[in-house]
Amino acid sequence: MRPEILFPLFKPVTALKGVGPRIGTLIEKLTGAHLVNLLWHLPSGLIDRRHAPKIADAHTGAVATITLRVMQHRKPPNKRLPYKVICSDDTGELTLVFFHAHEDYLTKTLPEGEVRVVSGRVERFGAEIQMAHPDHIGTLDELEKLKTVEPVYPLTTGLTQKVLGRAIEGALEAVPDLDEWADREYVARNGWQPWKAALLEAHAPDSEAALMPDAPARQRLAYDELFANQVALALIRRHMRAQRGRPIQGTGALRARIAHALPFELTAAQKKALEEISADLTSDKRMLRLLQGDVGSGKTVVALMAMLIAVEAGAQAVLMAPTEILARQHLATIEPLAKAAGLRIVVLTGRERGKSRTGALEALASGAAQIAVGTHALFQDDVEYKNLAVAVIDEQHRFGVHQRLTLASKGHAVDVLVMTATPIPRTLMLTAYGDMDVSRLMEKPPGRQPVKTVTIPLNRLNEVTQAIGRALNKGEKVYWVCPLVEESDSLDVAAVEARHAHLQQMFGERVGVVHGRMKGAEKDKVMAAFATGGVDILVATTVIEVGVDVPDATVMVVEHAERFGLAQLHQLRGRIGRGDKASSCLLLYAQPLTETAHKRLEVMRDTDDGFVIAEEDLKLRGAGELLGTRQSGMPTFLLADLQAHVELFGAARDDASLLLERDSELESPRGQAVRTLLYLFERDAAVRYLRSG
Repeated sequence: MRPEILFPLFKPVTALKGVGPRIGTLIEKLTGAHLVNLLWHLPSGLIDRRHAPKIADAHTGAVATITLRVMQHRKPPNKRLPYKVICSDDTGELTLVFFHAHEDYLTKTLPEGEVRVVSGRVERFGAEIQMAHPDHIGTLDELEKLKTVEPVYPLTTGLTQKVLGRAIEGALEAVPDLDEWADREYVARNGWQPWKAALLEAHAPDSEAALMPDAPARQRLAYDELFANQVALALIRRHMRAQRGRPIQGTGALRARIAHALPFELTAAQKKALEEISADLTSDKRMLRLLQGDVGSGKTVVALMAMLIAVEAGAQAVLMAPTEILARQHLATIEPLAKAAGLRIVVLTGRERGKSRTGALEALASGAAQIAVGTHALFQDDVEYKNLAVAVIDEQHRFGVHQRLTLASKGHAVDVLVMTATPIPRTLMLTAYGDMDVSRLMEKPPGRQPVKTVTIPLNRLNEVTQAIGRALNKGEKVYWVCPLVEESDSLDVAAVEARHAHLQQMFGERVGVVHGRMKGAEKDKVMAAFATGGVDILVATTVIEVGVDVPDATVMVVEHAERFGLAQLHQLRGRIGRGDKASSCLLLYAQPLTETAHKRLEVMRDTDDGFVIAEEDLKLRGAGELLGTRQSGMPTFLLADLQAHVELFGAARDDASLLLERDSELESPRGQAVRTLLYLFERDAAVRYLRSG
């Protein structure tokens, strides 16, 4: 139950004065539905109204707060022209300009002959000094109140600074005094104020420095958010660990048979990861391990070996991928090996219907199939397993923690192995995967060729198409990835189809196309033709980013590479260089390049180490964008900045584990304050894992 002291903060935003249903909907879209969400919406700028010059000293383009006498109202001859109010002080004249003016309001607010204070941006129009639509108009008594620094908040269409500012003021008035949840010594060492004082200060910046992530008030709030996140993760992890696992001991027979069937020797990194996984499975604690491997480091084989341990022990295993293309890719890798070992594999995606689906379901329920590969169709209600022991989840960042737990609930004490080809910087590891142990595959299997990366301006497109012609003549295949069009699916598709038509004019029917709007079966058909037969150039959006394996593909062209993030470019480049031929990645860019885009392309040219690239990506983009987090299970932080607050991460993690060691059920006075913190940041689920929660 949420503590009573927080009730006022969880009222709907429409409970605020002046916020009706229309404004409420806009605020909800921008920040969230409750007052507490407004607290986390910090200013992104400020307007300094302390500058109070005489008219003659006011700088053009600057915001000024000026005391003046109203001389004369000049009503325009027609409504389309501006309404002007001539004012003056002892140094000169200033004209206030209003468009679409309400005359009665202006004559009442700015009576002729009276002294008024106006605040707004000063402009010059010819010889005339003007202020169009002052932000504030007041009497002389209000001068000090107007000479302030005003916070500027990020907005959404239809919402004004005034309305949002008032709503946030209202939310801040509802903030209660809360007991200190952070380590007092750590707070004192950093020179931080208590939480409420820091919150009020962050919403009242008095300088540009106060808007920076390293401003003490912002650091304090970021720490509180990170600390809540780390305590919640630690509680979830403890809960997962507390549920007894079941020791799974394989005989090694199937693994030996498959190792023998592999055309290559496992790398040292793969062997080490398998030892760690095997140790997890034989212990009586549940496995929750992340297998992190760069593009082409051989994660699928490690996953198969892990699943075989379950099968050797007489149980079942599943491998879940975020997309159908990826699921079928895994199937293509695993199936021939599993068949060589005499195993039955079934596939379950959204596309299996009728008899094929029923057959798969029966085989899993009866235990006739030992391994299932598929998408989230694997954990729908009607899917039953005879004895599910190991679940492997690929590209975890595309699934939420909730989906991970749902799949694990399909069996008794299921051990979970999560894989990702997206190298994750250490900071992000702590936030998103703080509940997991980690194995890293840092080397590539033998025989993989390095990929040569070059950057080419788009105006040399003809040279690129000629180079492609030469590659085709040598029997090689080419990926051509089209630009991301910001947030627009239909424009993405248009760009792909236009490039497809252009390349078809030159190379005929050897050019295929795939994009997100195509049906699964259509996509698979084109991908299959690219892998095995008639299609030699595949024009695509980023649907081919992950997991597609075509050894003959030796050229990757990325059009408008400057629009892609580093992690994405690295994933795309990883699609080639999978056979024994030399490969090239051509990054085409439009000029002029921004500094960030230039740096990004430079990093791609200089290194192919995914972990180096991930750290650079975090520096250049910040974490929100890093893994396409909009649709993912990655936490999005409202106050913490993964780059700027990197020190606070480690501190929050250490403090969370120390606290739970000393006060495992959060029952001490500080523990009670931490419970309040968890509710404040809506980490309610974690509180349920406490005995007296």
